[in-house]
Amino acid sequence: MVLHWLVIFSIKYYNLVSLQKKIAVVIVLHGYIIGLMENNLYSLCKQFKTDKLEIGHVEYYESYFKPLRYEKLNILEIGVFRGNSIKVWSEYFANSTIIGIDIEKIDVSIFNSNKKNIEIHQGSQNDKEFLDKIISKYTKFDIIIDDGSHYPKDVIRSFKILFPALDLNGLYFIEDMQTSYNHFFHGNAFDLKYSNTHMNFFKHLTDSLNYQEIANPFYKKNVFDSKIKSISFYHNLVVVKKGLNNQESNIVFNNSYEKKLYLERVKQKGKTRFRYIFKYLIILRFYTFLLYFLNLLKKIILFRY
Repeated sequence: MVLHWLVIFSIKYYNLVSLQKKIAVVIVLHGYIIGLMENNLYSLCKQFKTDKLEIGHVEYYESYFKPLRYEKLNILEIGVFRGNSIKVWSEYFANSTIIGIDIEKIDVSIFNSNKKNIEIHQGSQNDKEFLDKIISKYTKFDIIIDDGSHYPKDVIRSFKILFPALDLNGLYFIEDMQTSYNHFFHGNAFDLKYSNTHMNFFKHLTDSLNYQEIANPFYKKNVFDSKIKSISFYHNLVVVKKGLNNQESNIVFNNSYEKKLYLERVKQKGKTRFRYIFKYLIILRFYTFLLYFLNLLKKIILFRY
């Protein structure tokens, strides 16, 4: 938007001034455009040699981060390593606090001493006591990026601990999801559907987007239901967007399809009749209970409980 108006002003001004001033306008405009190009996320990743460039995450990050760039945010990255990506976030989000945590002790001298918005803490992403201290210090995070151990157990545990501290409209990024399919990273390449990998964890988490639609009267709402607005899957990257998701179902009432049918029929007829109770709350509910117990038995037999 700024560039748009600058160009318009420059064109109008350009038509009113002498040749010498026209040249000056062109030089200033050119310098401004070059400055913007050199300070975008792609250029910063290239400058600081972060691997986010070679693994192809930058274009996705840019699409999410561009509207937030000049906001005052708390940004947490799990996994500091050589600090390359921390430097990128520090430059890109100049008005934000960039918090890095790593299981190894990080030599803070690798960061420019002028970067006052970088704060580094040593601790494990699998350590609840440590993460609770980080949450206590910063209260809320607007963006969380997991670039830590990439082990399924660690990724899942830190997500469960940190998600409540994510701002209501916050973003949670999980990188290097390919380790879910690699047994050398404690993943599982042989049981893609039922193994306890972080990819399966986030696949199952998509049910929280539609928890209102689950026609199971025994369903118990979990901590993620109603708090996730979207889950996006990219190549080796998952993005969870937090937000209120409490829209009521149009076909289920309190996780019961038969109860919804019963209430609608009563509303249409204006009164309760025994045949409605018998049909919807006894016959159809019995069918639901039968399916529930058959599926429960199946899970027990196949050890999927």
